[in-house]
Amino acid sequence: MQETFDAIGALTVGALPGCAPRLLRPVGEVEDLAAYRAVGGYGPLGATDLLLTEVRHSGLRGRGGAAFPLAVKLATVRDAQRRGHETVVVANGEEGEPASVKDKWLLRRRPHLVLDGLRLAAAIAGARRAYVYVSDSESARRVDAALTELDTTAVTDVIVELVTVAPGYVAGEETAAIRAIDGGPAKPSDKPPRPFEHGVGGAPTVVSNVETLAHLPFVHRHGGAAFRAVGTDASPGTFLATVTGADRPAALYELPHGTPVAELLALHGISPDAVRGALTGGYFAGMVDRAILGATLDHESMRGLGGGLGCGAISLLTRECPVAVAAGVLSYFDRENAGQCGSCFNGTAAMAAVAAALRDGQATAPDVERLRRWSVVLRGRGACGTLDGAANTAATLLARFPAEVDAHLAGRCAACADDVYLAERPFDAQAVLVS
Repeated sequence: MQETFDAIGALTVGALPGCAPRLLRPVGEVEDLAAYRAVGGYGPLGATDLLLTEVRHSGLRGRGGAAFPLAVKLATVRDAQRRGHETVVVANGEEGEPASVKDKWLLRRRPHLVLDGLRLAAAIAGARRAYVYVSDSESARRVDAALTELDTTAVTDVIVELVTVAPGYVAGEETAAIRAIDGGPAKPSDKPPRPFEHGVGGAPTVVSNVETLAHLPFVHRHGGAAFRAVGTDASPGTFLATVTGADRPAALYELPHGTPVAELLALHGISPDAVRGALTGGYFAGMVDRAILGATLDHESMRGLGGGLGCGAISLLTRECPVAVAAGVLSYFDRENAGQCGSCFNGTAAMAAVAAALRDGQATAPDVERLRRWSVVLRGRGACGTLDGAANTAATLLARFPAEVDAHLAGRCAACADDVYLAERPFDAQAVLVS
């Protein structure tokens, strides 16, 4: 595999998280065990009660998309362990979001940072078994090599197993991870129960994104207050942002939460005048118009725009027609749904068909009204978030880009007349990770 991104100090346990945005550059080597320990990795565990308190004080939220507080997950499963249950922790690195590469970067370049975070999470949850769940073969190879290095140490007594699955958008959903680890298909199951109630082998299980876990070693060494030294009150710390679009190569940045979008554009070398909108949080959160230019990169600001920060992926729309981009995203959801729920299987297909017809100048006003209604009534009907992601795409297209929708109904979109955007995986950052 060709490596595309590497660190200049991101998520380092030996220093404060970067107070200024930083680009992760395509240079350097994989961090081995000796190098990781040299910067303070795998430090003495200490009291797990105190560590949980520091995680709670840090305000660390999940970096996989839902932004759920990690301390709540850990405390809930820890309570189950204290009631006599066996518990499990899963590092979820199945990065099914095409617009994001952060998890693959961490697993390929800094596997020990992830494994150290997994060790700490397992200690807090009282788990003796843990899993690293991936689909990327190069990530699996790097993690396996790191686990082999750990076999010669007494760093942890947690039994860590590497589980690999075929890649897919739904394969990274937490219940899909549980099913796959248990030997089933990597497809979501109905909730409840949720993994913290009934997870791997029926045991209460913490499923946490690998980037989330990668922040734990810093909290372990420096405490929750130091983690809060950057970011915002409600979105503390830094996060990894995959930036695509604007005719620029995909790039990965470590940014403090609360970074102005205008500052990110300057760092990425993009004029605000060229930006007509963005996909935020990968495909799931939908589309934002030029209001994105006045936003800051944190969960509250993104929600205020009707979008979301999600996994931290930001795809900039410049020359692309938003209608054509939405059609590509909806077509992707149609192809990638698990095929288990009739509402999702049929709903994504119906929305994708209308969006494609609209892009091609073949839709009618009643078609658009059906799309609008589906974007509301289909929410929450599937076992996972795929149908919600499709509904978000449709709803935000119609709400944020009405002039472009009207232009397509009239058959006079200037952008599509010049060049119809037909990407099967819009803003595919993972395409840079080619063999």
